[in-house]
Amino acid sequence: MKPLVALLFASLVSAGAMAADAPAAPKVDVAKGAESYAAICVACHGADGNSAVPLQASLAQQHPEYLHKQLMEFKSGARQDPIMQGFAAALSEEDSRNISWWLASQKAKPGVATQPELVVMGERIYRGGIPDRHIPACAGCHSPNGAGIPSQYPRLSGQHAEYTVKQMVAFRDGTRANNAVMQGVAARMNDREIKAVSDYIAGLR
Repeated sequence: MKPLVALLFASLVSAGAMAADAPAAPKVDVAKGAESYAAICVACHGADGNSAVPLQASLAQQHPEYLHKQLMEFKSGARQDPIMQGFAAALSEEDSRNISWWLASQKAKPGVATQPELVVMGERIYRGGIPDRHIPACAGCHSPNGAGIPSQYPRLSGQHAEYTVKQMVAFRDGTRANNAVMQGVAARMNDREIKAVSDYIAGLR
């Protein structure tokens, strides 16, 4: 038994040393995030991250890792948007993290689908994709209720249909090029299909 005990002890010591060597997670100050958000973002995205402007994203309750990634890609130019690039250019990584984690703490307001004639098509695409054109189900990455998967895929539930259409078209025509998977999906969809799934997403709970 002694060799086994010694082995277990050595493993514990080794694991402890590895943990001690691992980089610490960046600290986040949500109070500073709220201040920065109020100074920079509120006009377009709403006081609590729920945008009242259909072409501007609602950001409340979005996964913070996703928000931080997008802000840094606006800053680097990996994601193109002249307005957002201008705002992101002034943000440090710390600012971006603080804003992103503050937004994640805000409650998203539910949206509503407004085009009943497209709901059936939108639901079919979101839940089942279009297999004969190799279009995967949106739910596979963004979850059946649109909540997404933290640090991997964004929350979509309740997002303005107009904003989602704008992003899908941008993926399709290559003006948004920071996600190859979404570019491939959007490239196979026509305008009606994009509008249908975007409207269905707006009403997801």
